[in-house]
Amino acid sequence: RKLELRPGERLLDIGCGWGALLVHAAEQYGAECVGCTLSGQQAAYAHKQLHERGLGGRIEIRETDYHSLEGRFHKAASIGMFEHVGRRRLGAYFRRVRELIAPDGLFLNHGIVRPQFVRDSPETLFVQREVFPGGEIVHLSEVVAEAENAGFEVVDVENLRPHYALTCRAWVDRLTAKGEECLRYVDTRTWRTWLLYLAASAVNFECGYLEVHQVLLAPRGHSIHRRLTREHMLQGAGSKT
Repeated sequence: RKLELRPGERLLDIGCGWGALLVHAAEQYGAECVGCTLSGQQAAYAHKQLHERGLGGRIEIRETDYHSLEGRFHKAASIGMFEHVGRRRLGAYFRRVRELIAPDGLFLNHGIVRPQFVRDSPETLFVQREVFPGGEIVHLSEVVAEAENAGFEVVDVENLRPHYALTCRAWVDRLTAKGEECLRYVDTRTWRTWLLYLAASAVNFECGYLEVHQVLLAPRGHSIHRRLTREHMLQGAGSKT
């Protein structure tokens, strides 16, 4: 709803994961979708889902980096990939996405950020070494500044911090309940590392040391079709209007 996705529009999902957003966009909103991922396992799973749902002609999964993509898209989303971009590459990230978006398009960037007063700590080093090698959490102010420098205008910002606290707790509960099954795929150290990471993340989101923001962006200057209220974002799930 934030992207105001319409039938026939081209949607790009940067870091599409297992393909869930693409499937939802195609089935519920009639979009023509392209997703990219660097994971062969994710791409294989997504292709299997497309085949089973008969969506092969409406969704394309590319095992590639977003820098390699060509063409223009009406709408784009980046959900949970942004944390891997890094502070030094923020400007290049937003500039490349800006090149891929139509002049009257929209881009939804969804990612974890820190409040301005939070800095690196020993906990940060643990996450970078054991959980997300190469990951880096930036400040919201940096996101806005680099997006604007790349030619975007900030249309809307929503902080989903309380939701992520609940989500992380749910993941801890499920990893605990499915412990024996998890240990058939990974060793005890890996399983316990993720339990610790998710439990600590739940606390950090609850206490306000981590936030997750959906930042809706539009190429600057093309506001002729801009909504004047947020009412369309608050309509019931599945609405196509």
